[in-house]
Amino acid sequence: MKKNPVRIFLASLILGLLIGTSAAPCFSGQKQPDPRPGEERVARAIEVIKDLASIKEEGIPARLLEKAEGLAIFPGVVKAAWGIGGQYGRGIVMIRRKDGQWGNPLFVDLIGGSFGWQIGVQKADIVLVFKNREGVENIASNKITLGADMSVAAGPVGRSAEASTDLEMEAEIYSYSKSKGLFAGISLKGGTLRVNQEANAGFYGASHNPSKILYENIKTPVIVIRLHQTIEELSRTLKK
Repeated sequence: MKKNPVRIFLASLILGLLIGTSAAPCFSGQKQPDPRPGEERVARAIEVIKDLASIKEEGIPARLLEKAEGLAIFPGVVKAAWGIGGQYGRGIVMIRRKDGQWGNPLFVDLIGGSFGWQIGVQKADIVLVFKNREGVENIASNKITLGADMSVAAGPVGRSAEASTDLEMEAEIYSYSKSKGLFAGISLKGGTLRVNQEANAGFYGASHNPSKILYENIKTPVIVIRLHQTIEELSRTLKK
């Protein structure tokens, strides 16, 4: 069977984009001092949640944000495909504790491959809103595959969502995204969320059990307080 040179080229490009996204932090020319790795990712997460919650008529409804039991925020997820595709992103996940306060961010990776008709390259900011705590707890205990272990669907938007007091829909996770680039057939189904132990150890200064990070008061930088304040402010101000 003859190999299609165009397909080979595009496949190589896609692979390079996905690997490059993963490796980019390691090759930055001059080494910059970073006493607390991960602060930049939390800062970007703040911008992403503000952006996606503030989009008129298409953003995350304040009512859903207020009732959320968990959040996962992924700045700049890259998805690329030519028939066979893949996606990669680094982000954080948090759980709302029983006292109503948000816990510490747990650093996670979004990894996945996909099959079927699809073509294109896309970079997207993604927020996943968890309707129940079990989803986040499952990530901490092992890993989950979106669409298999937990159902995921595009989140409700607009006034109808804000008017609903229960938001009783079938999906366990609602997704919101803002993307750049062209992609036909984009879907988060099949993507796997995995704890990034190295990133967590770098951010917190020691290796901790993921559940301890989510539930206990580990000393964290001011940037985490800013993240918590941002989410609470969005829950209140967007309803005005």
